[in-house]
Amino acid sequence: MSSPMGPLTAPAGFRGAFRTDAAACGVYSESAGIGRIIPCAVAVPIDTDDVVTLVRWAYANGIPLIPRGSGSSMGNGAVGEWVIVDLGQLRTYAPANASTARMICGTGIERDRAEQIANQAALSFPVDPSSGAFATLGGMVACNSAGARSVRFGATREWVTGLECIFADGTRAWIRRGAALPTELPTVERFLRDVAPRVLASTDPLAHVGVRKESSGYALAAWRDSRDLVDLLVGSEGTLALFVNVELRLIPMRSATASLFVTFDTLEAAVEAAGEATRLGATAVELLDKTFLDIARSATPITIPESAEGALLIEAEGDSERGAADHMRQMAEACRAAGAASVLEAPDDPMASQIWAIRHAASPTLSRLHPYLSSMQVVEDGAVPPAKFPAYVRGVRAAFAAQRMQCVIFGHAGDAHAHVNALVDVREADWRGRLAAVLANVTALIARLGGTLSAEHGDGRLRTPLLAQVWNAESVALFAATKVAFDPTGILNPGVKVPLAGQEPFPAIKYDPEAAAIAPEARVALDAVNRSQGWAQHRLGLL
Repeated sequence: MSSPMGPLTAPAGFRGAFRTDAAACGVYSESAGIGRIIPCAVAVPIDTDDVVTLVRWAYANGIPLIPRGSGSSMGNGAVGEWVIVDLGQLRTYAPANASTARMICGTGIERDRAEQIANQAALSFPVDPSSGAFATLGGMVACNSAGARSVRFGATREWVTGLECIFADGTRAWIRRGAALPTELPTVERFLRDVAPRVLASTDPLAHVGVRKESSGYALAAWRDSRDLVDLLVGSEGTLALFVNVELRLIPMRSATASLFVTFDTLEAAVEAAGEATRLGATAVELLDKTFLDIARSATPITIPESAEGALLIEAEGDSERGAADHMRQMAEACRAAGAASVLEAPDDPMASQIWAIRHAASPTLSRLHPYLSSMQVVEDGAVPPAKFPAYVRGVRAAFAAQRMQCVIFGHAGDAHAHVNALVDVREADWRGRLAAVLANVTALIARLGGTLSAEHGDGRLRTPLLAQVWNAESVALFAATKVAFDPTGILNPGVKVPLAGQEPFPAIKYDPEAAAIAPEARVALDAVNRSQGWAQHRLGLL
């Protein structure tokens, strides 16, 4: 599929912004991932009717659409050469319903704003990614996002009870758990006729067995277990439908928490302690490796021993402050037994805020490295069965060492899930080939360990070409059939979940000094977003 020839004009009846100028396209050419792909147009619908108008126009003319929230995603699924659809203006909501513990929000609302709405009814949306200040609900649903507390509360999928969808032909429908499917819709009818029988007849697990979190491929195993189409749609990254409203299941606000900051002289001891904290019921278990700690040391008042090879941030929960503190101390003893070098207890919110600030400062801290040492999200979302997590961390380190590259490892140790940022000196002539070798070697490592390339960030255009290496042939074939059933003309985020012919993992890399430049005013705007982590800002408003 190629970009449409000639200039595009706004669809008849479309009331939002529709722009094709270099500045507008430039500010949507990048996301938080490594890619830079300049789109042919940008559309910003002002409401659901606008989305329907846009999708019907795209379907009639064969023009691909790339849905996008805040652009904070890492896998390059929110950038592409076609029409970017910024859904950030879909911000209507109804107050949370205390009696049903449900809430309906527009998908352009940020996670932390949704939490504020829920809190007004003494309720909470427990999925809490570190990007919650700017990650939109639509983006979280699209990628099946998780976050630090997924070890206790799971990922987004299980908290979604309904989705209002605009399908590829422009039809609009709510899909809700437990409700009858709208089988009159061609999309649903095709899936139930052409794909569902194959999925139900398959003896393949259609999942990576033992992996605690998954946002790679389509969630056919989850659909097979529940027969709820919501489970399949969550995590589909805008390739099966555009989401305009989401209904969330909520829980009572938490009573009390306490935290620990624990350092270890070996990474293996940290990983062992993470497993024990998880078994003891921690609500969050986060891992920081030595490189991360060395970078963070100057940005925190917390003392981090020079000898620390790894650290854990652990959160305990209780029905009261005393109960949370007792749970915290139980896990502190487990960490000491596992060989902790230092243990800092944080039974109160002010101290807990200080230690969690270390983790939340990950991206801002890494973005302020030496100007020639770029932090690149390349192998940044792998997860493996928990027993194999030490082998995965060692293998990742070895893959980088073999290519004479540094990396930072941090993430959700309780789920055996690591975020890995490559630290790349773009002045070196062979950095591109060495980075590609790292990706190839870590992909092979994940395949050997029975893991997934993406636990919570989605496949995007970065990982989609690699899926056949970590999924078996039957799964890959069913992914392709699912895509055809929902989107037979291929206009919804092509190249994500199902690769296009000849697709490669790396597009133009935005850190590459030789990459084609974007419009100067767009460059200024995006540099400001990167410096401030201001992903929630409306991009056209920056021009």
